[in-house]
Amino acid sequence: MTLDKNTVFGIAIGLLGIGFGSALEGGTPTQILQPAAALIVLGGTLGAVLIQFPARVLAQALAQLKDVVLKRHPMSDSLAQHLLRYAYKARKEGLLSLDTELTKIQDPFLRESLMLAIDGVKPGDLRKMMELQLEYEGEKNERIPKVFDAAGGFAPTFGIIGAVLGLIQVMQRLQNMNDVGKGIAVAFVATIYGVGAANLFFLPLAGKLRIIIREKQVVQEMTLEAVLAIVEGVHPRALEQRLNSFGVETPRPYLKVIGQ
Repeated sequence: MTLDKNTVFGIAIGLLGIGFGSALEGGTPTQILQPAAALIVLGGTLGAVLIQFPARVLAQALAQLKDVVLKRHPMSDSLAQHLLRYAYKARKEGLLSLDTELTKIQDPFLRESLMLAIDGVKPGDLRKMMELQLEYEGEKNERIPKVFDAAGGFAPTFGIIGAVLGLIQVMQRLQNMNDVGKGIAVAFVATIYGVGAANLFFLPLAGKLRIIIREKQVVQEMTLEAVLAIVEGVHPRALEQRLNSFGVETPRPYLKVIGQ
């Protein structure tokens, strides 16, 4: 895994754009850095999210953040090579010969699919069982981006609450007009925090997580189709064409492994 430069650069460019834009308007960092405003927005948003989602969903959402920051190498290409190797081996030595491969497989979905195939489960039943699992995992994974969607909806609202609270404090000091002007400026910083957090962090995170989750689902769908093809005795070259339709590259170093 490597650092996802798009995510890091995107956040950096967004923050720098806001900072330099403020500086061009004559602003200073101290005008924006207001701990009280940040506490209202972030604390209120976190509280609202905790109310809406169970703890296990929040834990899953936080665990998925590493996939946004760290870029995984494409697993579909290497997986396709393994699947084709299994197809050649099953065609040459029989489906039961793949039993020795199960202990080497780290992907739970592939291991379970192949195990059911080796155990003699019919292709139709195998498809139904694994598609039910895909559907369940899909519903579970849909909750993860919704956590950040919800945070993106709550943050601007709490920014407005922070601004109103600041204006209430300003109104109590109307006798000093110099303090009133400064107080109004500080009050609206909470709105900046709310809108900025929503549009620079929470909503982009939700969108990227949806893409990542969908990519994983496509890999699992490809895995299931390949296992079913192996069970049905589809020729490995025909299977290769099916895998290519999923947008993966299938160079053929696996042929050397099995002596083709």
